[in-house]
Amino acid sequence: MKRIGVIGVGMMGHGIATNIAKHGYELALLEHAGNQPLDALRAAGATSTPDAAALAASVDVLLLCVTGTPQVEEVLFKNGVLDALRPGTVIIDCSTAIPASTLRIAEAVKHAGGRFLDAPMTRTPKEAAEGRINLIVGGERALFDECLPLLQSFAENIVYAGEASSGHRLKLLHNFVSLGFSAVLAEAAACANRAGVDPNVLVSVLAAGGGDGVVFKRLRPFIESADSSGFRFSMSNALKDMGYYVEMTDEVGASNAAASAVREVYERAVAEGGPNTPVPELIALLEGEAGKNGQAARAA
Repeated sequence: MKRIGVIGVGMMGHGIATNIAKHGYELALLEHAGNQPLDALRAAGATSTPDAAALAASVDVLLLCVTGTPQVEEVLFKNGVLDALRPGTVIIDCSTAIPASTLRIAEAVKHAGGRFLDAPMTRTPKEAAEGRINLIVGGERALFDECLPLLQSFAENIVYAGEASSGHRLKLLHNFVSLGFSAVLAEAAACANRAGVDPNVLVSVLAAGGGDGVVFKRLRPFIESADSSGFRFSMSNALKDMGYYVEMTDEVGASNAAASAVREVYERAVAEGGPNTPVPELIALLEGEAGKNGQAARAA
């Protein structure tokens, strides 16, 4: 069995690491203040170190589960990870990142003697803990096939997307659709509240029509009972992903009017509600904003 290293044992990374260990892989972790508690993983046999370069030098496969492009670049280029790689070491980047940076990273990993896959994930920490996340993988097909048993240890649905950066391109497309619908549904629910529409009637109408889907099911508990626990995705992450998507559209010359508007919604949400506020609470923020706008209009 290969020795697997994980950098980024946060809400998603902890579930990934737990399932890798359950499947019998030898596991090594980077100690970091942003990690979830490591006690259970250590009890399962995982080792840990505060030195990223030492970790990279000791493993066959290194998974990155960090926030985004700046963190990936810092790990690889500023902490000595690339210099520490043994020939043939595989780096799998499970973050959400800017595709142009991913291409540069893939080339740098190759130059350092390593091999690279971008494998961004979808779903939530709940599915990560259950070993049921989705992966969208870019890189050489032969390397994908070689790593598939490892990926299957913590993912349920795995799609091979094509060459390096294809995974990150598809992830940004996915998140634009998901976060865009979240913003639309949140705005509709906020309007419904101010218009006196019964939230239970609203969700029944949406569920039986064009509003149904995964995002609706995640936001429904907040519409019905202000419960945001089922969608633990922060406003700051939503803003980051929308910013990455708009940057990608600029790179390829694609239209982004709707995406820019959605990004602005999350930008205001971060400013007003705080970066760690979960996305479902966008409904309450928008309802409050509508009230302030209405008061201002009446005063004018």
